[in-house]
Amino acid sequence: MKIEPDDVLLIIDVQNDFCPGGALAVAGGDAVVPVVNRLAAGFDHVVLTQDWHPAGHSSFATSHPGAAPFSAIAMPYGEQTLWPDHCIQGTAGAAFHPELATERAELVIRKGFRAAIDSYSAFFENDRTTPTGLAGYLRERGLKRVVMAGLATDFCVQYSALDARRLGFETTVVLAGCRAIDLGGSLASATAAMLEAGVTLVEEIA
Repeated sequence: MKIEPDDVLLIIDVQNDFCPGGALAVAGGDAVVPVVNRLAAGFDHVVLTQDWHPAGHSSFATSHPGAAPFSAIAMPYGEQTLWPDHCIQGTAGAAFHPELATERAELVIRKGFRAAIDSYSAFFENDRTTPTGLAGYLRERGLKRVVMAGLATDFCVQYSALDARRLGFETTVVLAGCRAIDLGGSLASATAAMLEAGVTLVEEIA
């Protein structure tokens, strides 16, 4: 695929807590860093997202006595997977991976900062209606195609890709720049959902 001037690279949650040794480590999560850095060098426009939870966030298993990490509960906005405490505001775990090239990013979208609701997508909270403002930013900038990479394929990347399509953006996910958590077959489900929504999945961009 040819990178166009009105394309944007959206780098999802390449943070220490999602990399090996982190509180919610994705297997091989740090392997996306060189791929993402190489991609970023080829785009005129780069946007980063950053998971940014207050301590005691409602999506943490520790906020629900007796609940185990990776179990699920019903929340007012739907089913919520409960996670280990991660990406707490101002902590080293919430920081971007130290080798991630961030200097060319034109915008950083922080998400998950509302204590009562989780936020996987770069575009909406998990109620699917509360916007982050990213769609308006992209439209005002005249950016038309969203190319994504980051962590994790089956959660924040998938949700972001589905919302980008729902909002009318042409959307591509670069799989070499992603890694998955894969809870109970979630990667296969995410892949099928993205393809059904019209997301283009490519292994690499030459």
